[in-house]
Amino acid sequence: MSADLIHALEQLEKEKGIDKEVLIEAIEAALISAYKRNFGSSQNVRVVIDRQSGDFKVYALKRVTVDPQDEHSDISIDNAKRINADFEEDDVAEIEVTPKKFGRIAAQTAKQVVVQRIREAERGIIFDEFSNKEGEIVTGIVQRIERKNVIIDLGKTEAVLAPTEQVPGEEYKFNDRIKTYIIEVKKTTKGPQIMVSRTHPGLIKRLFELEVPEIHEGIVELKSISREPGSRTKIAVYSRDDNVDPVGACVGQKGTRVQAIVDELRGEKIDIIKWSSNAKDYISSSLSPAKVVRVDANEEEKTAKVTVPDFQLSLAIGKEGQNARLAAKLTGWKIDIKSESQLRATIEQQLLNFDGGYVHEDNFEEDDLYKVKSEE
Repeated sequence: MSADLIHALEQLEKEKGIDKEVLIEAIEAALISAYKRNFGSSQNVRVVIDRQSGDFKVYALKRVTVDPQDEHSDISIDNAKRINADFEEDDVAEIEVTPKKFGRIAAQTAKQVVVQRIREAERGIIFDEFSNKEGEIVTGIVQRIERKNVIIDLGKTEAVLAPTEQVPGEEYKFNDRIKTYIIEVKKTTKGPQIMVSRTHPGLIKRLFELEVPEIHEGIVELKSISREPGSRTKIAVYSRDDNVDPVGACVGQKGTRVQAIVDELRGEKIDIIKWSSNAKDYISSSLSPAKVVRVDANEEEKTAKVTVPDFQLSLAIGKEGQNARLAAKLTGWKIDIKSESQLRATIEQQLLNFDGGYVHEDNFEEDDLYKVKSEE
């Protein structure tokens, strides 16, 4: 040990931000264990490193007593006074016991402690950096696949894309550059573990923030997202500025903005609708690209009956009910969709059940049913 050690610790303090005093105290603690392990000593000892020269000394700690019982832990008061005349009974005397061949062991121990502390400090820095990024997007490179987990290189560390967070049908090839959404950062014995997602709705939000300046600046607000990863997404947007069209801002000139997001999501379709505080308008827009004829909403139960033209029924419902399902999730309403002919047939059947007989008009509306009831 020498002044070189102190100089090296000072450099580490500047470069890595690790307190020199913390490192020295850690080395001293490690040297105590090394001394006991290598010299078979059970006595209490203290190791002191000179903060200027880097030299170290090992001291045995012994209780000063008139009647010593254990030579490892006790020292007679007469022997203690030979070391220092000021010692009194029950004082603790420090007696230097530095072994001559302890230098090599000390150097190795110091190196191990420093390397370990540097590693811990770097892990701590990485954890702090990425724990502050939970809910953010990161770009990384696919490195490998382990037990169906995709390992992504983020530069300073790696992230894990678990099978449950992978988009069905997406392939992740070596060296692919992809954007992912950080869902959790955990501390482990091997360092921080960063869990990311390609399916989280937050990924959509962050991608739009990156591509649409109006969203990033707060002029356009993304009100709601409903997503079936790899297939289709619906988003509802609102503009705080009457002069800014929220849908147009998200689509971009010739569709460039939304197309960049679609490309990043590898072809996932995105419907952008205008959010409205009017439930009927909002529900009607949510079923885009289908056109809606009429919406009857029950505010208390959050249910809505929607009528669409006959030729638009399959479009409104979507393949395997996807469009209706996404619209319901987007708005938070339970939506029942019927075509005009289905609605007409339902009302005619209800009219037939009245004792008053059967009424038929080509162009009646559902409100006519209530008129007939009141007349009855």
